Amino acid sequence: MQLFIFVLVYPLLWLISILPYRLFYLFSDFVYFIVYHIVGYRKQIVRSNIAMAFPNLTAKERLSIEKKSYHHLCDMFLETIKTMNMSEAEMGKRFRFTNLDMYLDLEKKQKSIALMCAHYASYEWVISMNKHIGFTGFAIYKRIANKYFDKMVRDIRSKFKAHLITTKETIPTIQKNQASGALGVYGFASDQSPKASKIYHWGMFMGIESPIITGAEMLAKRFDMNVIFLKVKKLKRGYYEATFVKTFENPKAAPDYAISDAFMACVEEQIREAPEFYLWTHKRWKSQKPTVQTNA
Repeated sequence: MQLFIFVLVYPLLWLISILPYRLFYLFSDFVYFIVYHIVGYRKQIVRSNIAMAFPNLTAKERLSIEKKSYHHLCDMFLETIKTMNMSEAEMGKRFRFTNLDMYLDLEKKQKSIALMCAHYASYEWVISMNKHIGFTGFAIYKRIANKYFDKMVRDIRSKFKAHLITTKETIPTIQKNQASGALGVYGFASDQSPKASKIYHWGMFMGIESPIITGAEMLAKRFDMNVIFLKVKKLKRGYYEATFVKTFENPKAAPDYAISDAFMACVEEQIREAPEFYLWTHKRWKSQKPTVQTNA
């Protein structure tokens, strides 16, 4: 069944990937109409998240963010498909790094690097970074249930020299590379809500006490990896600008959770600048902090 679905869908994906950009974004507008107005994909989750993050905005202002976020979501999903037939030159024109030298200076330290980024703007096209760097790039992702689509995604990423590893593969991969002296940069998208069983720290995010993913920080401390944050800005449809904004060159010396909190502060700054480019479709505040009971 998996192969049947893949064979059925793949030609359509390939045709989408070769559309001229004018038609490509017209198609994205059509997909938006279906996803938002007909299907209503996760609309209540998005609406609830935006209301919690921006309680002081009017209902009209929040609705505007909501609709724009769905337009961007459809653009980003289809841009991932567009990557199938995108050249390195085209990618370089559409996803530009403003201060790559800041990252390259970290490589000179001869330690592996934890790259922290958010589900904001185009986190998918961050893979283009690999053509500019010396270290091997590893992107941590969630495996696709259909093994044929999973292989397709891996093949697309390998065009830009990116190696995809699952969460379970992350520690063994780092351990193996450390043992052999192979230096790498490991990409962590660490802004979503952790599973309830994986909550180790609560911090402030969008003015709300929230559970914070601490995996990147914990691994950086464990394996003595330098840490760098990446901020991505959407300039216009199909064009993005990425900027490195903060580093921790001695993560073991940082107070516990300082790296994670600093990263989330950077994410919040991006969202407040242009909230429509954030991925609002996940239940960001699904977990509530347990109350501490005291004996009377």
